[in-house]
Amino acid sequence: MSYVQPNFNKRVSALGRKHEAMTYGYKSSMRHDGLIVVKPKRRVFWGYPFKMLLALFVGFFVFKGLMLASLGDITYNERVAKLHQGSAVERGGAWVMQIDPATKFLSGFIAPYIR
Repeated sequence: MSYVQPNFNKRVSALGRKHEAMTYGYKSSMRHDGLIVVKPKRRVFWGYPFKMLLALFVGFFVFKGLMLASLGDITYNERVAKLHQGSAVERGGAWVMQIDPATKFLSGFIAPYIR
């Protein structure tokens, strides 16, 4: 007859989860008492760092807001209209660069500091 410790199954499942988490990489470090501790690296969101994609997205809207604030509504819309008359790539750029509520809000926020 064998004896099973009460927390054995819980400890084995915790080790299994830690081992599965380490398939994405791990980092080992030494604590102040000399014990080497291995910690799994975080999983990356869809293969790309999510914060970087979010920063690019926000940065693009800030860029559009800066352009709108520095050029003004009329000049900005004229330049977007020129893009709209061009090739397929330029029409796509015109669609992306058109004024939207976020761009309008950011340009209103930035405009007093530019002019």
